[in-house]
Amino acid sequence: MDHYIGIDLGTSALKALFVREDGKICAKASVPYDCSHPHEFWSEQEPSLWFSACKQAIKELVRVTGESHVKAIGIAGQMHGLVMLDENDKVLRPAILWNDGRSQEETDYLNNNIGKAKLTELTGNIAFAGFTAPKILWVKKHEPNVFAATKKIMLPKDYLNYMLSGKFVTDYSDASGFLLLDVKNRKYSKEMLDICGITEEMMPELHESSDVIGTLKEEFAKEFGIEGECKIVAGAGDNAGSAIGTGTIGEGRCNISLGTSGTIFISSSHFCPDVKNALHSFCDAAGAYHLLGCTLSAASARKWWLEQIRETEDFAKDEIDVKGAKESNVFFMPYLAGERSPYNDVKVRAAFLGLDSTTTKADMSRAVMEGVAFSLKDCLDAAKEDGACPQMATISGGGFRSEEWCQIFADIFEIQLSKLDGNEGPSFGGAILGMVGDGKYESCAQAASKIIKKAKVYFPNEAKFAYYRAKHAKYKSIYPLIKQIED
Repeated sequence: MDHYIGIDLGTSALKALFVREDGKICAKASVPYDCSHPHEFWSEQEPSLWFSACKQAIKELVRVTGESHVKAIGIAGQMHGLVMLDENDKVLRPAILWNDGRSQEETDYLNNNIGKAKLTELTGNIAFAGFTAPKILWVKKHEPNVFAATKKIMLPKDYLNYMLSGKFVTDYSDASGFLLLDVKNRKYSKEMLDICGITEEMMPELHESSDVIGTLKEEFAKEFGIEGECKIVAGAGDNAGSAIGTGTIGEGRCNISLGTSGTIFISSSHFCPDVKNALHSFCDAAGAYHLLGCTLSAASARKWWLEQIRETEDFAKDEIDVKGAKESNVFFMPYLAGERSPYNDVKVRAAFLGLDSTTTKADMSRAVMEGVAFSLKDCLDAAKEDGACPQMATISGGGFRSEEWCQIFADIFEIQLSKLDGNEGPSFGGAILGMVGDGKYESCAQAASKIIKKAKVYFPNEAKFAYYRAKHAKYKSIYPLIKQIED
């Protein structure tokens, strides 16, 4: 059987899979790296960390499997990060990441001066501080020498593809988060490029996610121990890649992902901008579109609570505690890095509320899980206003290793949730894109139907509906109160 490599370029680690054409995962590799926060609201990484991790992971996969023939590599990567190269392909500054909030002034300029209606007309979306265009404007204002020297602008996974293949390319799903793409018509917006003071020549060539953009450079094939031609496909943004990896393809399909951030992804056969600008309207990785809602702190919120505050790494013990926790009036607002959807507020900060002398650590742990779920429920409610009404969803991401968290989501969302065999969303999606690019399958939908299998289904508990509806209503009333003190 033929073999493929799928890569997930994450915020805290690069994860890679060695996958057989029938979907069997033969080997896994994970390489962690750090994120830098030199100032409040800043979040940066050196692109060299990604490439070093990429090389290490691929070599590990080839070593473990002993398989030297790889037909294609597909990468799904963290979105929105700004990578700037000069005329000699030197990285000019650390990449400004998706969860960086320094560009609020530029975001306000775009939304208020250019105007939300105009931005929606040009791109299908309004500006969020996490998007790439506000970051470009920030560099233009605060680092004019860097801006003047910039010849290429790309996204994180595109940097890896550029290093591996030499091709300066992006895909439509990832490019949707530039805020420079006319999403409906799948082309760059000349007017948006002009607003940012850049040209189309500085931007990567646009492709569908499964398009073969080149082949692995000979020097790296030799270094990795790969023999024969290895295709490189355009890849996808992490959420669009996860959608492929979970089979979220077609009208009204839904995937919920719990990684560093949390997202809800609802696929659509047609372009449908969000009426209230709370969600993102992006291209997907299968040639269509999707609505995307994002909360910036998801699994990272639980990690913060356990490791930084409770000073424990015993997630299994916490799982037992949460399962036994009583219904309570304790709330956690998961705004450790601000909030993306539906509020677009980088300054708002997290909070616990409703504590009393009987509150236990288990109550607070459960509140953290509920708070993240409530935040994404806000996004689901916004999508329903746009006409989307998913009846079931798949779940992916490291946070869903928690059985209790899966059940909490099912109960709050009031829909059936399916955990998939392997649960490797973005990296598995990258491998599928490689298979389609290689011609092994005619489409992502065909590949997904043949190789993606359910592992467990979580059914919503109707006895919990009234409790969670009432608690979510209270949750929604808290944000305006916190906003009053954020400055």
